[in-house]
Amino acid sequence: MVQVEHLESLRRPDGWIPIRQALGVRAFGVNAWSADEPGAELIPQHEESATSHEELYMVLSGRAEFSVNGERFEAGEGTIVLIDDPGAMRGAVALEAGTTVLSAGATPGAAFAPRSWEVNRDVFPLLDDGRFAEARQLLTDALGRYPEKAELWFNLACTEAQMGERDAALEHLTAAVAARPELAAEAAGDTELAPIRDDPRWPDALAGRPSST
Repeated sequence: MVQVEHLESLRRPDGWIPIRQALGVRAFGVNAWSADEPGAELIPQHEESATSHEELYMVLSGRAEFSVNGERFEAGEGTIVLIDDPGAMRGAVALEAGTTVLSAGATPGAAFAPRSWEVNRDVFPLLDDGRFAEARQLLTDALGRYPEKAELWFNLACTEAQMGERDAALEHLTAAVAARPELAAEAAGDTELAPIRDDPRWPDALAGRPSST
């Protein structure tokens, strides 16, 4: 089967062009990011230790400033940037309006699996707007599509805590921390989890163990 699309037809208002999702790519992650004004973030600061992904970026139009482990450099149209160290912190901002960067990544020697950030990117604005039922529906639907579920569970816990659903929130927080213990530190300071912090089961949830309380 052949699919033909144009970047602009896939571009969302926030500048994300979700190529992998739109075309159903299964072999590797591929997206593009566009900015309407100089200084706008194109690639959020992140690293890939959890995935072991190699990532390749190509500037399709305009100019971008990349940062890799604190080193900054400009990249114009046609420039390719390969980052093969998963632990390297990387990101990029636009230097010109209309800058577009293509990104592709996968783990060497391993089957590709999509990551739940694709859903969480849509969930965060809903949480900010207080649209908790919609956020919960998105997250619940996503559980069957992504093999990596820890952040989905974590955001479900945040959503349910805001909705007053303590039991579900604590259950999902426990599962999230059990899968990714580093989320305990994030949970400790997350304001959306404040409604359940006084629950006697909170310490067990933060330790990733089911409560006997």
